[in-house]
This record gives sequence, C-alpha cells and structure tokens, in this order.
Amino acid sequence: MTESPPPTPLETLIDVPQQIVRKTRSALRDFLISEAAGGIVLIAAAVLAMVAANSIFADDYFTLLHYRTGPVLTDKLGPMTVHLWINDGLMAVFFLLVGLEIKREFVDGRLATWERRRLPFIAAAAGMVLPALVYLAVTGGEMSVQRGWAIPAATDIAFAIGVLALLGSRAPPALKLFLTTVAIVDDMGAVGIIAVAYTDHLNSLALAGAALVGGGLYALNRSGVRRLTPYLIGFVLLWLLVLLSGVHATIAGVVTAFLIPVTKSPGAPDNAESPLHKLEHALHPYVAYAIVPLFGFANAGVSLKGMSLASLLEPLVLGITLGLFLGKQIGILGSIALAERLGIATRPGGASWLQIYGVSLLAGIGFTMSLFIGGLAFPGNEVLVDEVKLGVLAGSILSGVAGYLVLRFAPQRKRVSAR
Repeated sequence: MTESPPPTPLETLIDVPQQIVRKTRSALRDFLISEAAGGIVLIAAAVLAMVAANSIFADDYFTLLHYRTGPVLTDKLGPMTVHLWINDGLMAVFFLLVGLEIKREFVDGRLATWERRRLPFIAAAAGMVLPALVYLAVTGGEMSVQRGWAIPAATDIAFAIGVLALLGSRAPPALKLFLTTVAIVDDMGAVGIIAVAYTDHLNSLALAGAALVGGGLYALNRSGVRRLTPYLIGFVLLWLLVLLSGVHATIAGVVTAFLIPVTKSPGAPDNAESPLHKLEHALHPYVAYAIVPLFGFANAGVSLKGMSLASLLEPLVLGITLGLFLGKQIGILGSIALAERLGIATRPGGASWLQIYGVSLLAGIGFTMSLFIGGLAFPGNEVLVDEVKLGVLAGSILSGVAGYLVLRFAPQRKRVSAR
C-alpha cells in the first residue's frame, strides 16, 4: 500500500480546523452557532458603516472605498479599487462557501431527500416571486428602476440567524433549521438570477477558457483527486476568466464548489476526510467574521445628507422596502399555509403559526445579497445605488424588528423538535 504524499502548506492550513470537525455533533447546528455570531458581527459592521458615512470621517470612508489599487483587469471595471476587490474578489470566496453549503445540504444534509426539500423549495420560491411582484407593482411607472426587481428577493442568512440568536430559547431549533434551509435554497435562486439576469456583453474567448478550466476541475473530481490544492488553483483561474468573460466573477465560486469532492456520511454529522467538509470548515470563520462584515462595511454606508422622510417614498426605495417587508412574509407564510392545507407538506417541528409568521418576517432581512444584487442592477449610478441601500436598510430593519417582536412574545410550546 503506497503512502499518501505529504500535505502542501495550503492543505496544512486547511486541515487545522479538522479538530473542530471531529468534535462537531451536527454540521448544520455548528453552522447555525457560527452563523449567528457572524450575523452579530455583520450587524455591527453595518452600523459602523452608517456612522462613518454620516460623520466627520465620511470623506475618508468614501475615499478609502474608491482608492485605486490597480491593475486594470477588464475595461468594463477599469482600475481595481478597494470596493471592487471586496465585491468582485472576496465575495467570490463567500459564494464558494455558499456553493459548498448548498452541495453539502443536497448530498448529505437537510435537503438530501425530496421529502425534506419540498417545503423549503416551496417557501423559498414563493419568498422570491412575491417580493419581486411587489417591487414591480410599486415601481411600475418607473422604467429606469425595473432592472432592480430581484433586489428584495434575497434573504441574508447571517443577519437573520443573528437576530434569532438574540432570542435565545424563544427561537426553537426547528425554526432555525427551517429558516436556514429556506435561505440556502434562496441563495440558489439568487445565484441563478445573477448569472442570467445581470450578465451582458459576453467575451466568448474568456468564457471558453472558463469552460475549459471547469472541465478540468470536473476531470479531477471524476479521477478521484481529493487534494484541495488543485481545486483552489482552478478556482483562482476560473475567477479571473469568469471576470474577463462578462459573467459576474462570484459565479466562479459556486461552480468550483459544485466540483469539489464530497464524502457522504449517512447517520453521521460530518466526515473529517471529505474534501468538501474540510474546505467548508476552513473557510467559514474567515467568511463569517471577515469577508461578510467587510462587505457590509463597504456597502451599507449611505450618506443621509440631503435626504428626508420623503426619500423613503421614492419608487425604488419603497419598492425594495415593501418587497422585503410585505413580499417575503406573504410569500413564505402563504405558501406554507397552502402547502399544509393541500397536504403537500407540514409545518417544521410542530411550530405554531405565530412562530412561522415571525420566521417569515425575518426572511425579509435581505441585506448582503440584496445590496450585492443592487450593485449589479445599477452599476455606476451612485444615486440609485444609494436609494437601493436606503430601501434595503429600511426593509431589513422593519423585517428584523417585527420578526424579533413576534417571536419574542409568541406563546412558547412545551417542546419543538428540530427534526
């Protein structure tokens, strides 16, 4: 029997968190704990951004974000800035983690069977369609902002789980797991929207190169290559080629994630030897505590100078606010009620309708993905991007506060199972 080659420095770094993996009782429960803490850090970063954008340091804040670092990777983007490196570079790592989480849940987790997928898919689909329809209804006469229809369709897992964490035992595990699975399916829809609705002027040569790299990663997977180093090198190459192709570079993260090998572990929460699990556990602390908060700090800051309460009634702002606050709760709560009435699925863990309503409200916290899609919808238009930020903040705050209050004062059942 041949000995395995020694690990590379990169693989040694990735293997460090495996002590955590082996001690973890449940991958998804571990994810919820760290995601909750990350969500609280994200909330702090967003607040700090708003303070910075409306303080004596406002000029320094915006100057830092638009500081040109170079190089010019594409004529479309121009010189790379701090803001671009965060949104187009670091966020590709965020989407790599999102892709890993989606694949894990489908192959070996809460979404591994059609029975378990049914309700999250129904709730997530309705929770994306209704906000988009509300947005289009509110902004119907403003053709210049129609491109932003997908902004209120997204749910921010970290922010929502962060709010649930503040509730402690008043947010039963069943609701946390349900909200997480809905948000993961929601992320799948958001990735598809970004790839299809916000991609133009394709560079066919770069796209062909990206397809070639993707094919190489697929061949590595099929050949049984389990070392992560080749996949991570492929991820960097794929990121650059996708960026040059005109498709948003973050899609490279999801594509790479789907091609990384995973070892199933039926009846067990995790597999310490699975390449996917290794990478997911290695990335999660950096994404939760650094990348996502950096994104929040770089994108949540909007100057309120010159704005008034009337600004909240601008079609774009109102469309996003109502899409997140009304569209999400109507879509998710209504679809769950209809699914149960038709016998298609049942409420998670015997939760009360008031608790389901509270979770439906929390799903209206769009923050990270909504801000991200807003930047893609109106590139270079600072006025509209500021309105997007205002609408996302208003809708997310309304949803978060309302969801928290509903769950805080909802009567507690004696026991709500997490299964």
